[in-house]
Amino acid sequence: MALFVDPYPPFGDGPYPATIDVREPAQPRDRATIAVRLLLAIPHLVLLSFLLLGWLVTTVIAWFAILFTRSYPASLYSFGAGVMRWSLRVEAYLLLLVDDYPPFALD
Repeated sequence: MALFVDPYPPFGDGPYPATIDVREPAQPRDRATIAVRLLLAIPHLVLLSFLLLGWLVTTVIAWFAILFTRSYPASLYSFGAGVMRWSLRVEAYLLLLVDDYPPFALD
């Protein structure tokens, strides 16, 4: 995704380079935060809309850089990976996979 890795994903049930470990929550969920979770995520969603637009532009720039220099520029790579991390944290929060409020950070 977004030129982050070179190998083509395997077909079937073979090993995959990325994994995820989802654990059951240790304590019961706080129902009050579940009810207003979408409202709490609005600041993240507004900032992410701008960051995702910037990521789209930098990915196109990175594609040309890879085409001519055969390497992904480190600053563009860290920006793209940071935006992806931030968006995945917010997505996990909205999908009720985690209870911790996501930080406003690319790292």
